[in-house]
Amino acid sequence: MPTIIRMISLSCLALILVVPFQPAIGAEKSILVIESYHKEYPWDASYKRGIDSVLGDRHQIEYFEMDTKRRPSSEYKKRAELAWNKYKEKKWDLVILGDDNALKYLAPKFIHVNTPVVYLGINNNPRNYGVVGRDNITGVLERPLLKRSILYLRTLLIPKPKKVLVLFDNGTTAKTIQQEEFKGHSSLLLNDVYMDLALVDNFYKWKKLVLKSKKNHYDAIVFGLYHTIKDGSGNNVDAEEIIKWSSQHTPIPPFGFWDFSIGQGKAIGGLVLFGEEQGRIAANIACEILSGKRPGQIKPITAERGHFFFSKSELNRWKMTLPEEIRKKAEFTD
Repeated sequence: MPTIIRMISLSCLALILVVPFQPAIGAEKSILVIESYHKEYPWDASYKRGIDSVLGDRHQIEYFEMDTKRRPSSEYKKRAELAWNKYKEKKWDLVILGDDNALKYLAPKFIHVNTPVVYLGINNNPRNYGVVGRDNITGVLERPLLKRSILYLRTLLIPKPKKVLVLFDNGTTAKTIQQEEFKGHSSLLLNDVYMDLALVDNFYKWKKLVLKSKKNHYDAIVFGLYHTIKDGSGNNVDAEEIIKWSSQHTPIPPFGFWDFSIGQGKAIGGLVLFGEEQGRIAANIACEILSGKRPGQIKPITAERGHFFFSKSELNRWKMTLPEEIRKKAEFTD
């Protein structure tokens, strides 16, 4: 018996020496997500759910908040330096940059490292950030469905709208939309619908535009982003307060571009973007990279499909009925 045991042991030892070590497939990787904004911001919370749904169970994910929605622009570079210090703490397998400010302020550093980088929620042209053609960087573009949304308003409202007010704060996304969609202007004519874009920095101006919207001959109002708006003392106004006040006081039907602006006591609905979809797409790109593909082999993806998303209570309040072709595709908040 001992002889047999020795023979088996020797055979096993021979196999260990002959067969090379194979690392575990899908071994846990370390991923750093640098957010332009903060975890309480609904867009961030949404795209992080998308990231976690794909990567959370298999990899170690850490987050850093640049917090540029609530801080003045004079602090953006300092926040970017803190994010870079976080990156330098250890050797990360992959970095995800959430939204324009993270890419804008950190791209000049990440283009000089080998760490693969995936961006998401980018409104500006990535070329403006110097990342096009870089072998270690790719990602997901965010294109608010402004023109398509306005066209669908013509099927929702009776009579058809002739003039629409689009309200935004004065953050990075809003300024990019003015440059990209409105070509630097404040008005745009689209299929016989006049769109006026207003970028607002304080709540007093925002309220004034909402209250006078009907008097100024607008047929509908669309709420974009409202998360950098200040009060008279220069303090950030709570975003939920802004959207709820706006819904309560607008004299004309309110719509939205993002899912977090839709719901009871908020906007009626619209063709909107979901942060969760951006997060999932970015995480799927990350999976390809972690499996051995270089970012430079993956073309940036534009996530522009959008979803019809409505609040039943707000549809009832405004006595609106969705056309059948939209109703059967729509999701509802309540």
